Amino acid sequence: MAEAADFQETPPSPAGRRLRGTASVIVGLPLLAGLLGGPAAASAQAAPKAPSGSHTVDVSLNTVAPSAPVKGDKLTVSGTVVNKSRQPVADAEVDLRVGPRLIGRTGIDRAAERTGYSSAADGAPVGDEFTVKLPKLAPGISRDFSLTVPVSELNLGEDGVYQLGVSLSGRTPGARYGDVLGIERTFLPWQPEALEKPEKTRLTYLWPLISSTHLTSETRSDKEQSPVLEDESLAAELAPEGRLGQMVSLGRDLPVTWVIDPDLLSTVNAMTGAYEVKRGDDTVAGKNQDVAMRWLSDLQSAVKGRKVIALPFADPDLASLAHRGKNVPGSLGHLQQATEVAESTVETIIHEKPSTDFAWPVEGAIDSSIVDVATSAGADKVIARSDSLRDDLNYTASAARPIGGGTTAVVADSRLSKAFQGSMLNSGASTLAIQKFLAQTLAVTLQNTDEQRSLVVAPQRMPTVSQAQSMARALSGLKTQHWTQPMDLIDAAAFEPDAGATTRVPSAAEYPDRLRRQELPVQAFQDIQRTQEALDKFTVILTQMDRVETPFGRAIDREMSTSWRGHRAEAQQYRSSVRENLQVLTGEVQLIKKSQITLSGQSATIPITVQNRLVQDVDHLVLRLSSDNASRLSLDDKGMAEQPIKVKGGHSQSVKFDALAHVNGQVRMTAQLYTEDNEPYGPEMQFTVKVSEITPTVMLVIAGGVLLLVLAGVRMYTQRKRAAAQEQAAKDSAPEDGDSGETDADDADGESGEDGPPAAEASPEDADGPDHGQASDPKPDTGPESGNPSGPGEKVDR
Repeated sequence: MAEAADFQETPPSPAGRRLRGTASVIVGLPLLAGLLGGPAAASAQAAPKAPSGSHTVDVSLNTVAPSAPVKGDKLTVSGTVVNKSRQPVADAEVDLRVGPRLIGRTGIDRAAERTGYSSAADGAPVGDEFTVKLPKLAPGISRDFSLTVPVSELNLGEDGVYQLGVSLSGRTPGARYGDVLGIERTFLPWQPEALEKPEKTRLTYLWPLISSTHLTSETRSDKEQSPVLEDESLAAELAPEGRLGQMVSLGRDLPVTWVIDPDLLSTVNAMTGAYEVKRGDDTVAGKNQDVAMRWLSDLQSAVKGRKVIALPFADPDLASLAHRGKNVPGSLGHLQQATEVAESTVETIIHEKPSTDFAWPVEGAIDSSIVDVATSAGADKVIARSDSLRDDLNYTASAARPIGGGTTAVVADSRLSKAFQGSMLNSGASTLAIQKFLAQTLAVTLQNTDEQRSLVVAPQRMPTVSQAQSMARALSGLKTQHWTQPMDLIDAAAFEPDAGATTRVPSAAEYPDRLRRQELPVQAFQDIQRTQEALDKFTVILTQMDRVETPFGRAIDREMSTSWRGHRAEAQQYRSSVRENLQVLTGEVQLIKKSQITLSGQSATIPITVQNRLVQDVDHLVLRLSSDNASRLSLDDKGMAEQPIKVKGGHSQSVKFDALAHVNGQVRMTAQLYTEDNEPYGPEMQFTVKVSEITPTVMLVIAGGVLLLVLAGVRMYTQRKRAAAQEQAAKDSAPEDGDSGETDADDADGESGEDGPPAAEASPEDADGPDHGQASDPKPDTGPESGNPSGPGEKVDR
């Protein structure tokens, strides 16, 4: 009601005002139709028949205290009455009625199904002095009441369960006498004397700490790997007034067995440090560290020294796995991993060593395939429910019984396990559920059997706040009673089984269709397997694989969670997000794209660059480069070459491959990373190499140039050698020591005669002439050219 009041006080938005105006028009249409349509229209719009008889007034019970009275107590019953009719009720009075003692659990069920008033079954009022008179009740008007009666006035007999009724009697206009116009029934367990200890029923109540999936597979790249949550809804559950906050605070003082999903503890533990929360395509810093730390501290205190059951990590859906996923390769391996990590996770966080021997299928519904899957990961005890594993007995058998293969079924009582399902927000609904729960437990104890029995209660996996509070009130009512004795689940599993209890496990065909329709599809397990394969290929190249293997491995476990039942679209979205996050990480190690390159020459190196944008080093990679035309361009004299790769975090590394060209043209090259076990890593990278090989014509030109250089060198050598020989000959023909130079001159002159001057003479003008070199010039390698034909053996420059 507070929420409704808040809503009413909020000013309506423009859209709200338009909606309100539209609603007014719609509300007015029936009236207009009635005016225009006449009697026929009015008949069609006739209101439903008003309640009458014992349904005229609605009676609800808010409290019954004490819930299980003993001798000397006073019983107080409070509640509310509402006139549901269109007429006022006069002379209204509320009476307490005690019906007959109910026989067995079936008698309780039949009494709960009855409606209306029966003088024979509901009994007479306790007494006029305990009647509460009320003012006249106008239509729609409610009144609260409270009446107190000493237990001694109830005339209760032997131990058992009695029907307790609260009725309203009154008179409507036109009635001559008063009548019972409304009644509400509940149950009053009565066991005034304490039973001997051997006769008490051993009661085991499971107290589940389970939540839906909140943690993603993403982590930040900082050293602590700050986790990323889908939202902050878990913080609301952990708050003192939240669902999980209430479960811990209520369970602290109750005789219960804690059943915990390790994933919940892991997520809350992650929230105690720095974490982030998704907001659209971005993330923001989480701010509920204090809430998480307080909840964990309270839980550690509550479970200290208590028996704790750890489910496999993320509470996998065993039925879905058995019916849809068992034949998908690797699926059962995920259950094995989830079981192995459960114990260490729970013990590390709450400092209590849990038992991992129990499997808990959804609603305790089992068949042979579910049992096989449940026990494949090491559990040898399966929590079933009595509406799945039915006994053909006239009493309630003990919970534990062997079902073959060394497996024990712990069969929870169906009536008690479902006692607090549905909304418990209304105090009347909660009170009725509590009284019926207590009545059923007493009825079990009073069944005609000489053997002490064990009774197990396995409630819904995720009780609401009101459901948890109702369960706690019921267990608190049993704490001071005499017909039950608390026992933990481990002892209940070891309890002596009844000889007549069934041990036949239902077939797969007997599994409820309602539950089968909620299972994860085969596609879900195929998606999980593909993600696992991608993770395996990725982690083998990492030098710190735990930074990736742990968050993604646990995320894959969450993809199999029981909490996805009824949320198929959300489950698919979560699986897709895990796969996409992994693809982003694997894509951080990649080959840098290359455009077309040109290879000039017969041999060269081709560089390939590998980039690592992870924060950790990668190793155990092989880079393989191949040519699609080795006859045109080969690598290491083959069509393929490879080199090992190791790249530091945040760096790139170039690898060079030797290539040899043979023929001109384009060649397509393919670069691909592989893991050391020859599995491809990432997409291949293709590029084109244009080979420009040296042609024969170019080779001839180059060879001719080289030959000319060689010949020029030979010519220079020959000319120098000839000049040296001439100089030596000139020295040999010169006058010897003591000879007269003049004689030679005279001889020369005499020989010349009229032919001209001596050859050795030259005028100064001749020295400067263009046909003679200067004194500092070197001597030419050859004499002046002649136009006459060459003599034999002479080299001529052309």
